[in-house]
Amino acid sequence: MLKTNETKLVEFLLQCQPGQPKTRGTWEVDHQGIPFLLPAIGGITLNVQAGDPAFGWAGDHIEPGVSCTADTMKPFEHPNVGLQIFSCAGNTATVATGEAKGAQGRVLGHHGGSEHVIVNFERDDKEKMLYSDTIIIRGKGQGLKLSDYPDIVLFNLDPSLLRAMKIREVEGGVLEVPVTTIVPAVCMGSGIGSAHVAKGDYDIMTSDADTVKEYGIDKIRLGDFVALLDHDNRYGRAYRKGAITIGIVIHSDCLEAGHGPGVTTLMTCASSLIRPVIDPAANIADLLGIGTTLKGNN
Repeated sequence: MLKTNETKLVEFLLQCQPGQPKTRGTWEVDHQGIPFLLPAIGGITLNVQAGDPAFGWAGDHIEPGVSCTADTMKPFEHPNVGLQIFSCAGNTATVATGEAKGAQGRVLGHHGGSEHVIVNFERDDKEKMLYSDTIIIRGKGQGLKLSDYPDIVLFNLDPSLLRAMKIREVEGGVLEVPVTTIVPAVCMGSGIGSAHVAKGDYDIMTSDADTVKEYGIDKIRLGDFVALLDHDNRYGRAYRKGAITIGIVIHSDCLEAGHGPGVTTLMTCASSLIRPVIDPAANIADLLGIGTTLKGNN
Protein backbone atom coordinates (compact mmCIF):
# COMPACT_ATOMS: atom_id res chain seq x y z
CA MET A 1 0.00 0.00 0.00
CA LEU A 2 1.26 3.48 -0.87
CA LYS A 3 2.37 5.46 2.17
CA THR A 4 0.83 8.93 2.45
CA ASN A 5 0.37 11.79 4.89
CA GLU A 6 -3.39 11.13 5.06
CA THR A 7 -3.52 11.45 8.85
CA LYS A 8 -2.26 15.03 8.58
CA LEU A 9 -4.82 16.20 6.03
CA VAL A 10 -7.39 18.85 6.93
CA GLU A 11 -11.03 17.92 6.27
CA PHE A 12 -13.65 20.64 5.69
CA LEU A 13 -17.40 20.58 5.42
CA LEU A 14 -18.08 22.50 2.19
CA GLN A 15 -21.58 23.83 1.51
CA CYS A 16 -22.96 24.28 -1.98
CA GLN A 17 -26.06 23.89 -4.12
CA PRO A 18 -26.88 22.75 -7.65
CA GLY A 19 -26.13 25.39 -10.27
CA GLN A 20 -28.70 26.18 -12.95
CA PRO A 21 -27.83 25.28 -16.56
CA LYS A 22 -25.90 28.12 -18.19
CA THR A 23 -26.03 29.52 -21.71
CA ARG A 24 -24.68 32.60 -23.43
CA GLY A 25 -28.13 33.03 -24.92
CA THR A 26 -26.92 33.29 -28.49
CA TRP A 27 -25.34 31.27 -31.29
CA GLU A 28 -21.96 29.70 -30.66
CA VAL A 29 -19.62 28.59 -33.44
CA ASP A 30 -17.80 25.27 -33.74
CA HIS A 31 -14.24 24.69 -34.99
CA GLN A 32 -15.53 24.33 -38.57
CA GLY A 33 -17.37 27.65 -38.49
CA ILE A 34 -20.84 26.16 -38.06
CA PRO A 35 -23.15 27.91 -35.56
CA PHE A 36 -24.99 25.85 -32.93
CA LEU A 37 -27.44 26.15 -30.04
CA LEU A 38 -27.12 23.21 -27.65
CA PRO A 39 -27.26 22.30 -23.95
CA ALA A 40 -23.98 23.11 -22.21
CA ILE A 41 -22.59 23.59 -18.70
CA GLY A 42 -24.41 23.39 -15.40
CA GLY A 43 -27.62 21.83 -14.19
CA ILE A 44 -28.96 18.75 -12.50
CA THR A 45 -28.23 16.58 -15.53
CA LEU A 46 -30.61 13.65 -15.19
CA ASN A 47 -29.44 11.31 -17.94
CA VAL A 48 -25.66 11.77 -17.92
CA GLN A 49 -23.41 10.31 -15.21
CA ALA A 50 -19.95 8.97 -14.47
CA GLY A 51 -19.10 6.05 -16.74
CA ASP A 52 -21.19 7.31 -19.66
CA PRO A 53 -19.49 8.15 -22.99
CA ALA A 54 -17.83 11.56 -23.21
CA PHE A 55 -18.79 11.66 -26.90
CA GLY A 56 -22.02 11.54 -28.85
CA TRP A 57 -24.24 13.85 -26.80
CA ALA A 58 -26.29 16.60 -28.44
CA GLY A 59 -24.45 19.09 -26.27
CA ASP A 60 -21.22 20.99 -25.60
CA HIS A 61 -19.19 20.81 -22.35
CA ILE A 62 -21.90 18.66 -20.71
CA GLU A 63 -21.21 18.20 -16.99
CA PRO A 64 -22.41 14.80 -15.72
CA GLY A 65 -24.47 14.55 -12.56
CA VAL A 66 -24.96 17.70 -10.49
CA SER A 67 -23.00 20.90 -11.13
CA CYS A 68 -22.42 22.54 -7.75
CA THR A 69 -21.56 26.07 -6.72
CA ALA A 70 -21.32 27.99 -3.46
CA ASP A 71 -22.43 31.24 -5.13
CA THR A 72 -23.54 31.12 -8.74
CA MET A 73 -23.55 34.94 -8.94
CA LYS A 74 -19.92 35.25 -7.81
CA PRO A 75 -18.14 32.20 -9.27
CA PHE A 76 -14.62 33.66 -8.93
CA GLU A 77 -14.99 34.95 -5.37
CA HIS A 78 -15.30 33.61 -1.83
CA PRO A 79 -16.85 31.17 -0.94
CA ASN A 80 -16.93 29.55 -4.37
CA VAL A 81 -13.14 29.65 -4.76
CA GLY A 82 -12.76 27.69 -1.53
CA LEU A 83 -15.34 25.16 -2.66
CA GLN A 84 -13.46 24.65 -5.93
CA ILE A 85 -10.00 24.29 -4.43
CA PHE A 86 -10.90 22.13 -1.43
CA SER A 87 -13.28 19.73 -3.20
CA CYS A 88 -11.39 16.69 -4.44
CA ALA A 89 -12.18 13.80 -6.74
CA GLY A 90 -13.65 10.99 -4.67
CA ASN A 91 -14.97 13.21 -1.86
CA THR A 92 -18.37 12.19 -0.53
CA ALA A 93 -21.30 14.60 -0.95
CA THR A 94 -24.60 14.46 0.93
CA VAL A 95 -27.87 16.24 0.19
CA ALA A 96 -28.87 18.02 3.41
CA THR A 97 -32.34 19.35 2.51
CA GLY A 98 -35.50 18.58 0.58
CA GLU A 99 -36.95 15.35 -0.78
CA ALA A 100 -33.50 14.00 -1.65
CA LYS A 101 -32.15 14.58 1.88
CA GLY A 102 -29.57 11.95 2.80
CA ALA A 103 -28.70 11.04 -0.80
CA GLN A 104 -25.00 10.27 -1.22
CA GLY A 105 -22.82 11.29 -4.16
CA ARG A 106 -19.16 11.44 -5.15
CA VAL A 107 -17.15 14.35 -6.49
CA LEU A 108 -15.64 13.80 -9.96
CA GLY A 109 -13.64 17.04 -10.16
CA HIS A 110 -14.04 20.69 -11.05
CA HIS A 111 -14.66 22.55 -14.30
CA GLY A 112 -12.88 25.82 -14.94
CA GLY A 113 -14.81 28.68 -16.51
CA SER A 114 -18.12 27.46 -15.18
CA GLU A 115 -16.42 27.16 -11.75
CA HIS A 116 -18.55 24.13 -10.93
CA VAL A 117 -17.75 21.14 -8.76
CA ILE A 118 -19.12 18.08 -10.57
CA VAL A 119 -20.82 15.54 -8.29
CA ASN A 120 -22.20 12.17 -9.37
CA PHE A 121 -25.57 11.22 -7.85
CA GLU A 122 -27.87 8.38 -8.86
CA ARG A 123 -30.76 9.37 -11.14
CA ASP A 124 -33.48 8.55 -8.60
CA ASP A 125 -31.88 11.03 -6.21
CA LYS A 126 -31.42 13.69 -8.90
CA GLU A 127 -35.11 13.45 -9.78
CA LYS A 128 -35.96 14.64 -6.24
CA MET A 129 -33.53 17.57 -6.12
CA LEU A 130 -34.23 21.29 -6.36
CA TYR A 131 -31.79 24.05 -7.24
CA SER A 132 -32.36 25.48 -3.77
CA ASP A 133 -31.21 22.28 -2.05
CA THR A 134 -28.08 22.31 0.10
CA ILE A 135 -25.31 19.80 -0.56
CA ILE A 136 -22.46 19.18 1.90
CA ILE A 137 -19.13 17.94 0.52
CA ARG A 138 -16.49 16.46 2.82
CA GLY A 139 -13.51 18.29 1.36
CA LYS A 140 -10.37 16.24 1.94
CA GLY A 141 -7.33 15.69 -0.23
CA GLN A 142 -5.51 18.92 -1.04
CA GLY A 143 -2.05 18.54 0.46
CA LEU A 144 -2.00 14.76 0.01
CA LYS A 145 1.54 13.47 -0.53
CA LEU A 146 3.18 10.17 -1.38
CA SER A 147 5.74 9.67 1.38
CA ASP A 148 8.12 7.52 -0.72
CA TYR A 149 7.70 9.42 -4.01
CA PRO A 150 8.44 13.11 -3.39
CA ASP A 151 8.81 13.87 -7.11
CA ILE A 152 5.24 12.74 -7.85
CA VAL A 153 2.84 15.51 -6.87
CA LEU A 154 -0.84 14.98 -6.09
CA PHE A 155 -3.73 17.42 -6.49
CA ASN A 156 -7.50 17.20 -6.07
CA LEU A 157 -7.44 13.57 -4.92
CA ASP A 158 -9.29 12.03 -1.98
CA PRO A 159 -7.10 9.40 -0.25
CA SER A 160 -9.88 6.82 -0.58
CA LEU A 161 -9.88 7.23 -4.37
CA LEU A 162 -6.08 7.00 -4.47
CA ARG A 163 -6.33 3.64 -2.69
CA ALA A 164 -8.95 2.45 -5.19
CA MET A 165 -6.88 3.33 -8.28
CA LYS A 166 -4.91 0.03 -8.27
CA ILE A 167 -1.55 1.81 -8.55
CA ARG A 168 1.40 -0.58 -8.56
CA GLU A 169 4.92 0.10 -7.28
CA VAL A 170 7.65 -1.23 -9.58
CA GLU A 171 11.46 -1.05 -9.74
CA GLY A 172 13.25 2.25 -10.12
CA GLY A 173 10.87 4.29 -8.00
CA VAL A 174 8.20 4.08 -10.71
CA LEU A 175 4.44 3.90 -10.17
CA GLU A 176 2.28 2.09 -12.71
CA VAL A 177 -1.07 3.88 -12.93
CA PRO A 178 -4.04 2.32 -14.75
CA VAL A 179 -5.64 4.62 -17.35
CA THR A 180 -8.08 4.09 -20.20
CA THR A 181 -6.35 6.41 -22.66
CA ILE A 182 -2.92 7.88 -23.37
CA VAL A 183 -3.18 11.40 -24.79
CA PRO A 184 -0.33 13.05 -26.73
CA ALA A 185 0.80 16.51 -25.63
CA VAL A 186 -0.28 18.07 -28.92
CA CYS A 187 -3.94 17.42 -28.05
CA MET A 188 -4.02 19.48 -24.87
CA GLY A 189 -5.80 22.80 -25.35
CA SER A 190 -8.03 25.18 -23.38
CA GLY A 191 -6.64 25.68 -19.87
CA ILE A 192 -2.92 25.48 -20.70
CA GLY A 193 -0.94 28.16 -18.90
CA SER A 194 -3.05 28.29 -15.74
CA ALA A 195 -1.03 29.29 -12.68
CA HIS A 196 -2.04 26.17 -10.74
CA VAL A 197 -4.24 23.08 -11.09
CA ALA A 198 -5.97 23.01 -7.67
CA LYS A 199 -9.17 24.06 -9.40
CA GLY A 200 -10.52 23.94 -12.92
CA ASP A 201 -9.51 21.63 -15.78
CA TYR A 202 -8.07 21.62 -19.26
CA ASP A 203 -9.33 20.12 -22.46
CA ILE A 204 -8.27 17.34 -24.79
CA MET A 205 -8.70 18.95 -28.22
CA THR A 206 -10.73 16.82 -30.63
CA SER A 207 -10.73 18.92 -33.79
CA ASP A 208 -8.32 16.60 -35.65
CA ALA A 209 -10.24 13.44 -36.52
CA ASP A 210 -7.16 11.39 -37.44
CA THR A 211 -5.48 12.01 -34.07
CA VAL A 212 -8.70 11.28 -32.21
CA LYS A 213 -8.97 7.93 -34.00
CA GLU A 214 -5.27 7.05 -33.65
CA TYR A 215 -5.30 7.41 -29.85
CA GLY A 216 -8.86 6.19 -29.26
CA ILE A 217 -9.82 9.50 -27.71
CA ASP A 218 -13.41 9.15 -28.90
CA LYS A 219 -13.75 6.06 -26.65
CA ILE A 220 -13.19 8.09 -23.47
CA ARG A 221 -15.88 7.85 -20.80
CA LEU A 222 -16.82 10.48 -18.23
CA GLY A 223 -14.84 9.68 -15.08
CA ASP A 224 -11.99 7.96 -16.97
CA PHE A 225 -8.44 8.24 -15.67
CA VAL A 226 -6.25 9.37 -18.57
CA ALA A 227 -2.51 9.95 -19.03
CA LEU A 228 -1.34 13.23 -20.58
CA LEU A 229 2.09 12.75 -22.14
CA ASP A 230 4.80 15.42 -21.84
CA HIS A 231 2.65 17.60 -19.56
CA ASP A 232 3.96 18.91 -16.24
CA ASN A 233 1.20 20.19 -13.93
CA ARG A 234 3.25 20.87 -10.79
CA TYR A 235 3.15 24.67 -11.13
CA GLY A 236 0.45 25.14 -13.71
CA ARG A 237 -0.24 23.37 -16.97
CA ALA A 238 2.83 23.29 -19.19
CA TYR A 239 4.58 21.21 -21.86
CA ARG A 240 7.71 19.42 -20.63
CA LYS A 241 9.23 16.54 -22.58
CA GLY A 242 9.16 13.33 -20.56
CA ALA A 243 6.69 14.62 -17.96
CA ILE A 244 3.49 12.69 -17.19
CA THR A 245 0.17 13.86 -15.78
CA ILE A 246 -2.76 11.70 -14.73
CA GLY A 247 -6.22 13.27 -14.70
CA ILE A 248 -9.91 12.45 -14.51
CA VAL A 249 -12.39 13.34 -17.29
CA ILE A 250 -15.10 15.65 -15.91
CA HIS A 251 -17.08 16.94 -18.90
CA SER A 252 -18.08 15.85 -22.38
CA ASP A 253 -16.60 16.55 -25.77
CA CYS A 254 -16.99 20.08 -27.17
CA LEU A 255 -17.56 21.68 -30.55
CA GLU A 256 -15.55 24.88 -30.08
CA ALA A 257 -11.96 25.24 -31.30
CA GLY A 258 -9.36 24.33 -28.68
CA HIS A 259 -11.81 22.30 -26.60
CA GLY A 260 -12.84 18.70 -25.92
CA PRO A 261 -13.29 16.42 -22.91
CA GLY A 262 -12.16 18.26 -19.76
CA VAL A 263 -9.53 16.82 -17.41
CA THR A 264 -8.98 17.64 -13.72
CA THR A 265 -5.40 16.92 -12.62
CA LEU A 266 -4.78 14.19 -10.02
CA MET A 267 -1.08 13.26 -10.31
CA THR A 268 1.90 14.81 -12.08
CA CYS A 269 5.64 14.34 -12.39
CA ALA A 270 8.29 16.23 -14.35
CA SER A 271 9.99 12.95 -15.31
CA SER A 272 8.87 9.45 -16.26
CA LEU A 273 8.31 8.14 -12.72
CA ILE A 274 4.64 7.63 -13.59
CA ARG A 275 4.08 4.79 -16.07
CA PRO A 276 0.56 4.63 -17.51
CA VAL A 277 -0.86 1.16 -18.18
CA ILE A 278 -4.05 0.61 -20.17
CA ASP A 279 -7.07 -0.70 -18.27
CA PRO A 280 -10.58 -0.19 -19.74
CA ALA A 281 -12.01 -0.19 -16.20
CA ALA A 282 -9.81 2.72 -15.02
CA ASN A 283 -12.85 4.88 -14.33
CA ILE A 284 -14.22 6.27 -11.07
CA ALA A 285 -17.57 4.59 -11.77
CA ASP A 286 -16.00 1.14 -12.01
CA LEU A 287 -13.68 1.66 -9.04
CA LEU A 288 -16.34 3.01 -6.67
CA GLY A 289 -19.40 1.20 -8.01
CA ILE A 290 -21.28 4.34 -9.02
CA GLY A 291 -22.86 5.65 -12.22
CA THR A 292 -22.52 3.50 -15.34
CA THR A 293 -19.99 0.69 -14.97
CA LEU A 294 -18.64 -1.60 -17.66
CA LYS A 295 -20.78 -4.36 -16.12
CA GLY A 296 -23.95 -2.28 -16.51
CA ASN A 297 -25.85 0.49 -14.78
CA ASN A 298 -25.95 0.70 -11.01
